Amino acid sequence: MSGKPGRQTGPGPTSADGSSGRAGAHRRARIAELRAQEQRLRRRNQRIVFALVTAVVLGAGGAGAYAVKRSSDEHKARAAAAQAPIQGVKTFGAFTRNHVTTPVKYTQTPPVGGDHDPVWVPCMGNVYDQPVHNENAVHSLEHGAVWVTYNSKATAADIASLAERVEVTPYTFLSPYPDEPGTITLSAWSTQLIVDSATDPRIGEFLTKYIQGPQTQEPGASCSPGAM
Repeated sequence: MSGKPGRQTGPGPTSADGSSGRAGAHRRARIAELRAQEQRLRRRNQRIVFALVTAVVLGAGGAGAYAVKRSSDEHKARAAAAQAPIQGVKTFGAFTRNHVTTPVKYTQTPPVGGDHDPVWVPCMGNVYDQPVHNENAVHSLEHGAVWVTYNSKATAADIASLAERVEVTPYTFLSPYPDEPGTITLSAWSTQLIVDSATDPRIGEFLTKYIQGPQTQEPGASCSPGAM
């Protein structure tokens, strides 16, 4: 009795032209290509990140070097300004520096030194629209401040310009001084300059040279607010 052919359990039939084998090879090649593309993309991204990091580091280094150079240049400019003479500046002799609580008769107007009140005028860019006491102001000069004053000849534009400059300049203060002979006067300890206008370039030169300048009797002493 003849039996029916058994079910085939081996590999399935293949086409005569071997297309199944070629399809497998194609898939493997495609996978390899995708992996290669992924590796190339990863390497490209790594190069981009490295370039960006390098640029940031170099930029920071360049900025740091620029800041150091700028600071050095500014220091040199201040040192040069401190040595350069300023036309019209008057200097006066030695002054006593006692603390007193009584009125003092000063030789200069405004005064530039001498005995003074124990309390200074706040002079961290303070602008006053009323006169301040001489004795308190002189104490501020002792601390290295520059006192900027003006009389009735100063224009509104002059006063506004002076106030704008003083407000951003520590160790300065501005107040009216009706009795002073000059339109605008800049006073430091033992040193004084009179100008006719707030546009006079010597104002900036004076501030650069005499704020905490060589004439300062108590370098680094406070100019922060106190009581007058």
